[in-house]
Amino acid sequence: MGTGVHTGFDVLRNCQDNSCIPAHLPHPMAYPRTIPNYDLYGDQARTSWSNAFNFEWIPQRSAPYQWVIQPHRHEAFLQILYLTAGSVQLQIEDSHSEVHAPCLIVIPAGHVHGFRFSQNIDGPVVTASQKALESVAATVMPELLTTLRKPRVLPLQDDMRYSGQLMPLFLALEQESRTHAPGQMAAGTSLLVALMVQVYRISGVTDESPHTSLHTVSRKARQIEKFRALVDRDFRQQHSVQAYAREMGVTAGQLSRLCRDVLGMSSLDAINARIVHEAQRELVYTSLPIKQLAGELGFEDDAYFSRFFRKHTGLNPKAFRAQALGRLAEHPAGAAAL
Repeated sequence: MGTGVHTGFDVLRNCQDNSCIPAHLPHPMAYPRTIPNYDLYGDQARTSWSNAFNFEWIPQRSAPYQWVIQPHRHEAFLQILYLTAGSVQLQIEDSHSEVHAPCLIVIPAGHVHGFRFSQNIDGPVVTASQKALESVAATVMPELLTTLRKPRVLPLQDDMRYSGQLMPLFLALEQESRTHAPGQMAAGTSLLVALMVQVYRISGVTDESPHTSLHTVSRKARQIEKFRALVDRDFRQQHSVQAYAREMGVTAGQLSRLCRDVLGMSSLDAINARIVHEAQRELVYTSLPIKQLAGELGFEDDAYFSRFFRKHTGLNPKAFRAQALGRLAEHPAGAAAL
């Protein structure tokens, strides 16, 4: 692992051997006014209800951006990076660290992150639907849920248990991502679960120091994680911002400022986004009548639910369901970010 936590990213100067040399400059990767939300960096975020996975090699995405991936987030997608060569200045929320290959980096959905890679970087990266993986994990191995939901950096060694199984799984995912055939998502999800099992096993034998598992995340990041957990637990009851703030021991204004600082949106927007996300998934993947769905999401009036949904998506629930099902019929593998 690297030298620890820094106050800002180091700027990487080019070297003849393509390795990185840090030149300490203040905050070259400062947050923009609003944190971008992408499926993949540089691609506008697609519908968050889609079950998808994508495979790339790190240089494919980073080289066109001069090896710098500015802070952004994936609202519905988890990313797993396996660094086999090179190094990276890594930001997750407002925690900064220097990471060297070989290592694994796991970034769950919704976490702001950025990278400044060395030019000799190499290794695969997989982007996958967080909810799809969590649904499978909850059934086959519930203890995987913590692994899926917690940002972590795991340094690897050649003789470390389980590390030898990583590359075969990544290569199998690469092959499956190129295979446009029935069952692609089922096969891909199975391989992803197998990969996360290896991550879980490796995390059990890795030194859980502050630098390797990012336990030193800031107070803001911890508060945001608590807020997200409360919203995930209670969004169907449509608790108000004030109710969440009381449970967190802060004022509604403080909670909204916290969300704007870390998420780039107000606390009310974050709550509404969670409701809309669930409504989209239910409309596409279940046949619940809209009135029943409105009730399950905490709306007493399905007309009010329709107005709420239209405000946030531009379509009423019936039109959204018809459009989404039509798109899935045209592309049965799902709206994969390939």
